[in-house]
Amino acid sequence: MSEKSLGDTKANLNYENERRDLACAFRWTVRMGMHEAIANHFSLKVGAGGTSFLINPKKHFSRIKASDLLLLDTNSPPNLKDKDAPDMTAWGLHSSIHSNCPHARCLIHVHPIYSTVLASLADSTLQPIDQNTALFFQRYVIDEGYGGMAFEKEGERCASLLKDPEKKVIIMGNHGVLIIGDNVADTFNRLYYFERAAETYIKALWTGKKLRVLSDAIAEKTAGQWDHYTDFSQRYFEELKAILDEEEPSYRL
Repeated sequence: MSEKSLGDTKANLNYENERRDLACAFRWTVRMGMHEAIANHFSLKVGAGGTSFLINPKKHFSRIKASDLLLLDTNSPPNLKDKDAPDMTAWGLHSSIHSNCPHARCLIHVHPIYSTVLASLADSTLQPIDQNTALFFQRYVIDEGYGGMAFEKEGERCASLLKDPEKKVIIMGNHGVLIIGDNVADTFNRLYYFERAAETYIKALWTGKKLRVLSDAIAEKTAGQWDHYTDFSQRYFEELKAILDEEEPSYRL
């Protein structure tokens, strides 16, 4: 496969709604304190072919606009020496997962504090100790094979962990967290609740007290009840966009 020039990746401004959704997610990640310099990446499959996806350039999340997002193709690697190229780890991780996991339409990879603390424990299990932690009961994968930065070989390894469509979170041992979803709203909502759940769990561990862990039956029942809130993530995300429309409308440009 030949390398793809990035000259027209930002000029092609198709997928206006998808671009605005991703730009909104970047802005809110900053507001929630879950960004990291110009690192970390979000991507979204677009179009009917299944190979095109949007991803962020090397730019601070607080400044990302809809038009900044790069349009790449899993079958056409970009020239990573181009000044406008995505980070090498962005291509390595996201293109690998989009190529190998058709159900993973949106990917959010971040290193938020509590999720990363959880990923740094010898046992990274998220115990179901409340309603939010129960949301993820048996719906995540723990990656215990960290092999360094997410260049293509590491990206392929991570993609191999996402074969089960029911597992929509990878707790990336010694690294961070990767969230997948059907669209930006679904994925961002899952990120928000996972970091909240991780914070609750880590702070509960800090007390040194014995935890009140839900039974498997009740944890699964609660997770299943969460699954029926089918419009919850979209309504939440529409509220986030409405706030930005008033306070930071530049994300839409």
